Amino acid sequence: MQAGIGAKLRAGALGLAVVICAGQAGAEAAWVQIQALPTLDQAESRLRELSTGFPDIAGFALAGGWYGIALGPYPSPEAAQSALATMRAQGQIPGDSYVADPKTFRNQFWPVGANLAAPQVPMTPSPETPAETTAETATPAPLPQSPAPEALSAPAEPVETLAESRQFEAALSLEGRMEIQSALQWLGLYAGGIDGAFGAGTRGSISAWQDTQGVEPTGVLSSAQQAHLLETVAQDRASLGITPVDEVRAGIAIDLPLGLVEFDHYDPPFVHYRAKGASGVQVLLISEPGDQNALFGLYDAMQTLEIVPQNGPRERSNSGFKIIGEDARRHSVTEVGLSKGLIKGFTIVYPATEEARMVRVVAAMRASFRPVGESALDPTLGQPMAVGRADLIGGLDTRHPEFARSGFFINQAGAVLTAAAGLGQCGRVTIEGLPARVAFKDAGLGIAVLTPEAKLAPPAVAAFETESPRPGTTITVAGYSYPEALSAPVLNFGTLSDLSGLAGEESLARLAVTTLPGDAGGPVLDPTGAVAGLVLPHDGDASRLLPAEMTVAVQTAALVPVLAEAGFAPHAAENANALAAEDIAARAQGFTVQVECWK
Repeated sequence: MQAGIGAKLRAGALGLAVVICAGQAGAEAAWVQIQALPTLDQAESRLRELSTGFPDIAGFALAGGWYGIALGPYPSPEAAQSALATMRAQGQIPGDSYVADPKTFRNQFWPVGANLAAPQVPMTPSPETPAETTAETATPAPLPQSPAPEALSAPAEPVETLAESRQFEAALSLEGRMEIQSALQWLGLYAGGIDGAFGAGTRGSISAWQDTQGVEPTGVLSSAQQAHLLETVAQDRASLGITPVDEVRAGIAIDLPLGLVEFDHYDPPFVHYRAKGASGVQVLLISEPGDQNALFGLYDAMQTLEIVPQNGPRERSNSGFKIIGEDARRHSVTEVGLSKGLIKGFTIVYPATEEARMVRVVAAMRASFRPVGESALDPTLGQPMAVGRADLIGGLDTRHPEFARSGFFINQAGAVLTAAAGLGQCGRVTIEGLPARVAFKDAGLGIAVLTPEAKLAPPAVAAFETESPRPGTTITVAGYSYPEALSAPVLNFGTLSDLSGLAGEESLARLAVTTLPGDAGGPVLDPTGAVAGLVLPHDGDASRLLPAEMTVAVQTAALVPVLAEAGFAPHAAENANALAAEDIAARAQGFTVQVECWK
């Protein structure tokens, strides 16, 4: 069959002479690749057969050890595409031929001694090509009809039949078949194991790739298709610089896109890789000793980093976590695991516009990630920072809320009662770091009810007193007085001064107790531990100076009917006995929460 193939190509070549101007091997030159063969001997043999009919044929080494046969060079990719379409339509070249970028070619081995950098001598015009056509013609001359019409009138035989492609595939080594699966996986078309077994999954992936190339989806790669697939993936990986990295100090082995990032510094628990050039990509390798509590703490800390967008799915288990961060500007992926007292993982941050491309990078990092050894990053590595560690985690800026205040659970569904002031300016509201929404507000009382966006089971629910206490009664305020420094509520003890506000408001009460801005929204508790009111923020009126120990609160008698009408009827207190201060503290810690307002 090979002789017949050569005859058809030679016949077609008589009518495919194209005027090639001097210097066409420049940056805009393009080639039509018609075949690829696995050995140099096979490629040279085929080229000798075809060269008598194709004076513009050449041979190049390709990625993966293959050898390509191409026609050209054409003055531009558009000219090559036009010639490709004509030759395909006339059956003069294989149906899976394509326009190749010369940057993908390596050493030229045919014709012997060829130098693409040298000016090309124009090919002799065919008899039907006007003699006036010169090397200055910007567009290649129209391709004339072959002088051997009988060769084109018959149905053209493919250069490689499906049966031949199957034979070629059967001769592949296990490594060669695995390389094809890896290439399909890189392109996001294959999700199975890299085992070299071409089952339904691999066949379907090959068909999907063939469909993207505009060729018949047979599920079997021809030799040229295989070369093109491997060449495309090799070029893509090369542009990203996917390289195995053994980070000995962190005890991590992983493939990193070193075309996009480069090593920067150590700042435990992170190994920092900064963006290379203008890639906008950043990588952190995570390595530290720790247990499950340390893992959970890292999970919370990672979500406070500026480089991790707040939107996106989160998943945490007893042995690891995943965080996807997404906003209009950038995306991030974090994957961390706990094993044998070591916490190890990675984070990659990249521009949102690079999502399609970076999916492959993330897949390569995930597939290659491997903890190595029995140690983690030395916490003494890196240089002392000139800024306060409170604002940094491992050398990275942390995200801070616009303000943080207190609130308390009022039902088993996780609804939280808090102060309403300032919530309108929040782009996002959280309860103990979990996303929430404002479900109800009463501007008159200055209160709001927040409900969690995800299911939340509160440790305890506050109970409301059924009788108003008398002035002079001892009260306790539970609140996050120091939200940046302490992760638990603080109890402040004082007395109920009056059952009215400064202007005589009957819904308010005055308390003789010192509170801070973080205490606003927190519960006021009577001696039995029941809610007697809600702390309001200080009015901030600089024109009057009030005693530092005076706080204003909304009374329970005003809260209960408003909440009940809004569908958040509070629980009534049943305990009538006074509790010790430590018992009130234990009860308050169960239902008092921190509320954060974010941009």
